[in-house]
Amino acid sequence: MCGLKKIRMMTAACLLAGLVLAGCSRQTQFTYEGSRLESMARDLQENAQADSFAKNLCVVTGEEGEEDASVTAEAAAAFGIDSKQVIFQKNPFERLYPASITKIMTALIAIRDGDLTDSVTVGPETIITETGASLAHINPGDTLTMEQLLYGLMLPSGNDAGAAIAVHMAGSTEAFAEKMNETAHALGATDTHFVNPHGLNNEDHYTTAYDLYLIFNEALKYPEFRKIIGTVSYQAQYTDSTGQAKTQEWKNSNQYLNGKSKAPEGVAVIGGKTGTTRAAGSCLILGCQDESGNDYISVVLKAENRDVLYDNMTKIMGKIVN
Repeated sequence: MCGLKKIRMMTAACLLAGLVLAGCSRQTQFTYEGSRLESMARDLQENAQADSFAKNLCVVTGEEGEEDASVTAEAAAAFGIDSKQVIFQKNPFERLYPASITKIMTALIAIRDGDLTDSVTVGPETIITETGASLAHINPGDTLTMEQLLYGLMLPSGNDAGAAIAVHMAGSTEAFAEKMNETAHALGATDTHFVNPHGLNNEDHYTTAYDLYLIFNEALKYPEFRKIIGTVSYQAQYTDSTGQAKTQEWKNSNQYLNGKSKAPEGVAVIGGKTGTTRAAGSCLILGCQDESGNDYISVVLKAENRDVLYDNMTKIMGKIVN
C-alpha cells in the first residue's frame, strides 16, 4: 500500500466514525440518488483532506528507483524532511519489531505532554529481569527529574527509565501504551501497535519503517528531543531510596556520535535511537543534515548484526549527498 493510500484510509476511517455517530442521533431516510451523491461528496472530501495531510510529508509511491542489493536489512528508508522526497525505500510498510526504537514515542509523549522538571520517585516497575535488557540502573525509591529519566531512556536505552516515565505519566505501562497508540494513529502511523514503553519483545508490538519516519519526524520538532538524542554523555545526579546522593554517567550507544562509525562526507548526524533484540535484529533510526542544513531521516530495521546495521545505514545516508 502506498503512503498516500494509507493516509486516505486513515482519513476515511475518521470521517466514517463521524457519520456513524451522526446517524445514531437521528434516523434519516436517504433515496438511492441522495446516497450516491453523498458518497461522491465524501470521497472528494476524503481525498482533499488526505492530500492536505500528506503535503507536509514524504509519501512512498513505489517509484523511488531500483532497490540497492547492498542494503541487506529487512527494511530501510531515507526521507528528506525539507524536500518531502523519499530518497530510498525497501519494504517501508512491512510490520517488524522495533526494539528500543520504541523509546522515541515514549520520549515524544513525555516531552510533549509532561513536565521535565517533575520530581519522580520510581517504583517496582523499574525492576526488569529479562535477559539482555538494557538498563539505566535506577532502582525503586530513587528520585529523579523527568528530564533525567529521558536521558536515561535515550542514551543507555534504559528500559527501567521507560517504565518509570510511563507509570509517572499514565499510572501504568498498559495505560501509557494506549496513549502511545493514540498518538501513533493521530500521526498517520496506522501500521503501528505498541504494548510497552521500551520495546521489549512482544508479538503484538510492531511498526514499520514508514511509521517510524512519521513518529521521528514529529519528535524532531521539539528542541528538547534534538538536544537529548545528540548528547554523547550525560551525568545524572539524584537521590536513592535512603536520601543519599547518587551519580551516574550515561553514554550514547549511537556509534556515529561516539566515534565508532563515520557518516559519509557531507552528512552530519543529529542523533537517533538504536534498538536490538533477538527477534528485532539490529535497528537504528537517525536524523541528519546535509551541508546546506537540510534535515533527513533514515531508518534501518532488522539488520543481521551491528556491523551490518551501520554499514547499511552509511550506504543509505550516502544517497542523501550522491
